[in-house]
Amino acid sequence: MYLASWSGGKDSCFAVYQAMQKGMKVKGLMNCVSRENGRVSFHGLDSRLIQAQASLLGIPLLLKETTPDRYAEEFKEGVRSLGRGLDIAGMIFGDIYLDEHLAWVEGICGDLGIEAVEPLWGLNTSELIREFVNAGFRSVIIAGKADCIDREWIGRMVDTAFIEYLAKRPEVDPCGERGEYHTLVVGGPLFNGSIDIKGSEVVERNGYRFLDVKAYQVIAS
Repeated sequence: MYLASWSGGKDSCFAVYQAMQKGMKVKGLMNCVSRENGRVSFHGLDSRLIQAQASLLGIPLLLKETTPDRYAEEFKEGVRSLGRGLDIAGMIFGDIYLDEHLAWVEGICGDLGIEAVEPLWGLNTSELIREFVNAGFRSVIIAGKADCIDREWIGRMVDTAFIEYLAKRPEVDPCGERGEYHTLVVGGPLFNGSIDIKGSEVVERNGYRFLDVKAYQVIAS
């Protein structure tokens, strides 16, 4: 049995998908939420959208409050809590090529005595983003660095048009692996339904543009 680090974005989602394709049974998702503002850490998303995702996936979710000073310890506390009573072999992450991220998760999992599973590690990001879209997943761009992603793309889908747009910007990793942009998966093969964003606005802070979702509907299939 496995747990997964779940940001709500395309990479963590596709990592879970790939792990499941290999027969891994995912028994829990953990998402880190900032204790300061109650929003998803790093993505700035309303955590209720993560709960909506989990309900459509049918997988238990832990929203773990974290702080910058104790992030690693609080992360481990969350994993222990989520995996209590289960025979957990490892935890799934959606990292692709950043060595410092791999070292961090391997250190965390080593402390916990479980395996760090990285299904996307070392894959070509140009091919990976196309595979994600071609598999039938739908995701919305919910944040982007102002000097990397034009404002018009915030709130739009990751699709062929977006991939072609990124191809003209070689300074931007196609999967946004260096934090150039972030996404919210709203439907696809793993989901028993979809999330329909009904109202939102784009806000800017700290060099990023964020999609502030005001209203949404969960549509079960």
